[in-house]
Amino acid sequence: MRTLRLTPLTVPAVLAGVLALAACGTEGAGAPRAGGPSCGPETAAAATGGTDPAGDEGTGDVDIVDIVGSDVASPACAPAIRITSHEREPFTYTVTLSFLSDSGAAMLNTEQTVPAVGPGQTVRRPVDLAAAEAAGAGSGPGAGTPRHVKVLKVRSVPVDEAPVPSGACPPSGVRLTADQGDAAMGLRVVGLHLENCSAAPYHLDGYPQLQLFDAAHRPVTGIKIRHGSSGSVGAEFDAPPRPLTLQPGETASSGLTWRNTVTDGTPVDAPYVRVRARPGADPVMVTPELDLGTTGKLGVSAWHKSEADTAR
Repeated sequence: MRTLRLTPLTVPAVLAGVLALAACGTEGAGAPRAGGPSCGPETAAAATGGTDPAGDEGTGDVDIVDIVGSDVASPACAPAIRITSHEREPFTYTVTLSFLSDSGAAMLNTEQTVPAVGPGQTVRRPVDLAAAEAAGAGSGPGAGTPRHVKVLKVRSVPVDEAPVPSGACPPSGVRLTADQGDAAMGLRVVGLHLENCSAAPYHLDGYPQLQLFDAAHRPVTGIKIRHGSSGSVGAEFDAPPRPLTLQPGETASSGLTWRNTVTDGTPVDAPYVRVRARPGADPVMVTPELDLGTTGKLGVSAWHKSEADTAR
């Protein structure tokens, strides 16, 4: 990934077809903002990469555009995210950005969400520079004013399956989210969390139902989903399922565990997991970034109430 001084970094090949970075002015090449400096012309970073849903990376969801002359430190030419959807239904995009110092040192990574991009719709959102300004007030190797921004990762999920961590309760009556997980010595563990945000009891009995998908939203097959962790995580993870009733406001947790061991064969990555809390439940697509190596295995634990709710 090469760095362009005073510009957003060019989008790397592995993200072809996934993100657009735009600067100030109109969509026309080199058009300056009224009363401000020209930020340079837009140039296509990938002519066709944004329309190939069968590619190894990306989803064919957006057009790639690179803006020459954008400067994070210049309010008139601050970068923006521009996404043009080629999906057949609305998708929500989460873009992971890294702010860099003038020397190229990473200062801070942030996520920015662009919700509900409809089929054929183009949306443009300014990059949130508040986090970059906070990083610039720090000290150490990355201290100073952020001068560049680069794309680390882009993920997208159907709007109807996007996690709803806060706000109005989803029509399903429950919130299902995944945490950031933990990794040690090649063992990965990611928690799944379910909150009953409805006014009625919610019943669980068993394990979440899972479907795995790659970066292009294609189903990942050949992975054995097993109950428990075979003792590698702990007794709670391997506890057998039992019927649970979540009263309004109560929560339950499950978890995913895997190893990223690579031996013979092709490593498998499945960034997306479609989760159903119980048979027939509305699906929620989370992004635990499963780097399954060549193990062909993924462990899942049974639902159990949170400690606070169990103690009631």
